Amino acid sequence: MYESIVNNVGLVLKGKKNPIELAVVCLLADGHLLIEDVPGVGKTSLAKALSASIDCTWKRVQFTPDLLPSDLIGVSIWSKQREIFEFQEGPLFANIVLTDEINRASPKTQSALLEAMEERQITVDGVTRPLPHPFLVIATQNPIEHDGTYKLPESQLDRFLIRMEIGYPNRQAELEILEPGTGAEATHQLSPVVSARDIRDMIAVASQVSMVEPLKNYVVDIAHASRKHPQVSLGLSPRAMVQLARAVRALAASRGRDYSTPDDVKELAVPVLAHRLVLRHTNRGHQMTSSDVIQEILTTVPVPAGR
Repeated sequence: MYESIVNNVGLVLKGKKNPIELAVVCLLADGHLLIEDVPGVGKTSLAKALSASIDCTWKRVQFTPDLLPSDLIGVSIWSKQREIFEFQEGPLFANIVLTDEINRASPKTQSALLEAMEERQITVDGVTRPLPHPFLVIATQNPIEHDGTYKLPESQLDRFLIRMEIGYPNRQAELEILEPGTGAEATHQLSPVVSARDIRDMIAVASQVSMVEPLKNYVVDIAHASRKHPQVSLGLSPRAMVQLARAVRALAASRGRDYSTPDDVKELAVPVLAHRLVLRHTNRGHQMTSSDVIQEILTTVPVPAGR
C-alpha cells in the first residue's frame, strides 16, 4: 500500500520520489509535515495529491493576516429554532488539513493549531472535541519572501515531525510537466488508492517496529551531542527523540522491515531534527545552518554495530 500511495502521488509530482516518500513516512508516523520552499515547485500539489490518494476528508485553508482562530476551529452559533448554541465545525475537523502559507497568519491564529496538532483534539467553550484519525496537518511556507509574514515560533515548529524542501525538478521532469494535463492539473484526475482505515492499520503496524537498545542509545547520544555543540543555543528536546523514533519506525515499515537500523536514523535525522535546533548568532563570515550541525553531529557520534 505504501508504494501505491507513492506511485499515485508521483503522477502529479514528477521526478520527486524522495520528497513524496518523506511525506508518506510522515503520514505513517502519525505526524505533521512542513514543506518549506520557493513558490512554484509543487508544495501545494504534493499536499493535494497525497490527500486525493486517500479516501478520506481533507480541507485546504489559505492563511492570511486577517485569518482568525475561529476560522480554523469553528464557532458556536445560536439556533433560534432549538434555542441553543450549535457548534459549527471548522476545517480542522478533517483527516488531512492543508494550511497554505502558514507564516502569513498571525501568531494567535497559528497557536490555534497547537492543541490540534499535539493532542488531536480541540477545546471550544469549555468542550473538548476529538479530531478524526488519522489527522495530518500539511503546512507550506515560502522561506524567501518575508513581507507580511510571521516567523513560526519554536513551539510551533516542534509540532511538525518533518520539515522538508522539494527543490527544482530535473530537466526530464520539467519537460513532462509542459505536456497538457500533467503536473498540478493531474491532481483532479487522481483516484484514492487506500482508505482512512488502511492508513490507521499502517500506522499501527509502523508503531510495532522494533528498535533495539543500542539504536535507542544512538538516538539519545545524538540529542546529547546537540546540547553540547558550540553552535547550538537550544539543543534537541526529549520530544524530538520521540518524534525521530516514530519516524524511523515508519521508514522501516515502509520498506518492509519489522526492525529499524542506524541508516534509518541517519536518513531521517536532518528532516526530523534540524528545524528543532536554535543556533547561536556569531560574527563569523560563515554561519552554519541547522542541517550542517546535524550532519556534523552524525559524523561524531559513534554508530552502533550489528542489528
